[in-house]
Amino acid sequence: MAEKKESLLGGFKAFLMRGNVIDLAVAVVIGAAFTNIVNSVVKGIINPVVGAFGTKDLESYSSCIKDTCVVVNGEVQGIQIQWGLVLSAVLSFLITAAVVYFLMVLPMAKILAKRAAHEKAKEGVEEVMEISELEVLKEIRDHLVAQRGPVNNTPPGPGVAGGGNAGAHSTS
Repeated sequence: MAEKKESLLGGFKAFLMRGNVIDLAVAVVIGAAFTNIVNSVVKGIINPVVGAFGTKDLESYSSCIKDTCVVVNGEVQGIQIQWGLVLSAVLSFLITAAVVYFLMVLPMAKILAKRAAHEKAKEGVEEVMEISELEVLKEIRDHLVAQRGPVNNTPPGPGVAGGGNAGAHSTS
């Protein structure tokens, strides 16, 4: 039973220590702080610009479906659709999406593309180096064989490696 508890705790610890969980927690915290910035931009800049053409508060735009909307004792009588709230939320979303895309996603995609191109070029250079290294070794071998001459079937003499006498040529 103790082993099962340890494995459960070990699994939970491994889950928490995975990078994507920590990244997600950071994203949530940054997202919450970023939401305040976006809401301030919408309320401080967008709403006044829209207010120049109508009311000062974008969120106060509304329409009544049934009857006229009348405020009685702080309550709205009638069925009111507050489309200004929806428009404000849509603008907040679009601004957030644009900022995230242009300031985070697009630059990161460019960085990753450059890194991938660099890695691909690096692999190509390593491949060429391996091939050229192999070619150089073959040339050295061929040059040594040419200097030594063709190998005959006599056992190597003292101090001669590779089988055959130095300078001896076979005639076949």
